[in-house]
Amino acid sequence: MRAAARVRPDDLPSSADFLKIGDLSSEFNWLPGLAGVDVVVHTAARVHVMRDAASDPMLAFRAMNVQATLNLARQAAGAGVHRFVFLSSIKVNGESTKENQAFTADDIPAPMDFYGISKLEAEQGLHEIALQTGMQIVIIRPPLVYGPGVKANFQEMMRWLSFGIPLPFGAVQKNHRSLVALDNLVDLIRVCTQHPDAANQIFLVSDGEDLSTTALLRRLAYAMGKSACLVPVPPLVLRWVAAVAGKKAVAMRLCESLQLDISKTRRLLGWKPVVNTDTGLQLTADYFNSMH
Repeated sequence: MRAAARVRPDDLPSSADFLKIGDLSSEFNWLPGLAGVDVVVHTAARVHVMRDAASDPMLAFRAMNVQATLNLARQAAGAGVHRFVFLSSIKVNGESTKENQAFTADDIPAPMDFYGISKLEAEQGLHEIALQTGMQIVIIRPPLVYGPGVKANFQEMMRWLSFGIPLPFGAVQKNHRSLVALDNLVDLIRVCTQHPDAANQIFLVSDGEDLSTTALLRRLAYAMGKSACLVPVPPLVLRWVAAVAGKKAVAMRLCESLQLDISKTRRLLGWKPVVNTDTGLQLTADYFNSMH
């Protein structure tokens, strides 16, 4: 096994090779790290950010998520790599789902932000490389990934809960959102590196259980050993306040549904989540509590 990153991960086995790299670009030379490699798993990306300081955000997303990705894939194909596993995003499908209309892997893409658009363009470029070179491509589109060390909005939720801050989400009980525990995502990646039926396919992944915002906060608080203080503010009011405050996208993630249909993943790969949601939340909460 060989890992490439800016800093050697603490949990990387001592027997694994490590390639220290800088910022990725369309000019980066991967050949020294590709010698003897049969499968590449590409997870690096410029992720969606709430306050983007780039002068041209779309250009910045394309440089990292499209051009740098395709540069690696082309060099991998040239070096004889057999399979390229790409971690994409459910944002390629869209931002929300209607009742009983979960996203599937075969839906027509409908990304709505720069991040989702750049991930779709990378997927399209990878499919072209697969056709040109014969290298197998596997694409995984996860929803929100949580687990020990999770950052961003999920970490903020845990901070709110740890301080006992009253949260206005007690009435957000009718939405359904898919999440994926880190252990489940890693296990699917493992399967996709090996399974013959994964070749040139797109897969969605989740824990197999969808939660409302209210249910997620209550179960996360329980895992943390806390009580969730949830005020029942109607979702319509939350959306209005968020729109006035310029936080419409935040309200969408908290109040609307985003469900993934993982039946194709289960059927083609014989895969199922290795941990349930409560176990995933407990592992996440235990790590958070140990650090605070």
